[in-house]
Amino acid sequence: MKKLAEKNPEKLIDLLQERLTFERTSVMLYDRVLSLIAASQEPQVRGMLDTMQAYRDEEAEHQQWLEEQIQALGGDVNKETELSRLVAAEARGIEQDILHEGVEAHHLFHALMAAELVDNAGWDLLVALAEEADDDDALDAFGMRQAEEEDHLEYLRQTISRYAESRVLGGQLQLPTEP
Repeated sequence: MKKLAEKNPEKLIDLLQERLTFERTSVMLYDRVLSLIAASQEPQVRGMLDTMQAYRDEEAEHQQWLEEQIQALGGDVNKETELSRLVAAEARGIEQDILHEGVEAHHLFHALMAAELVDNAGWDLLVALAEEADDDDALDAFGMRQAEEEDHLEYLRQTISRYAESRVLGGQLQLPTEP
């Protein structure tokens, strides 16, 4: 991350802080989703528990890694930045959808997919910046997390698609059990 931080380390810290804020939010969202999945009366929904737990754990690892990177650059992981305030405001709508009592499972997964779209875009940006800075170490680290986020997103896309097929075309709902 040294090459990436050479010119404007404070701007990089701001960008990493934005990712950290979103990863913290993601962990909270996944915690809520996991509690709703575990309480679901639908066996297929409960069958998603292990996969969703693994995704939650990856989000927590991303959070921990970002905290370490920010600290290594001399930043304060608890300091609000311009971008972290922006992403926190953007995430509030998704949080409200997921935290709403009585939310239906397909709405829950739809809201989580919206969060994953934002999450993916954030990692895409970091990968592009690392490529532009020719920072192979940062590129590898960002790329690994970007790939994990892409897996999350694809799984949720499949889930939403299968709900839509069942609701629109009829037939039995077949949720994905494995990523």
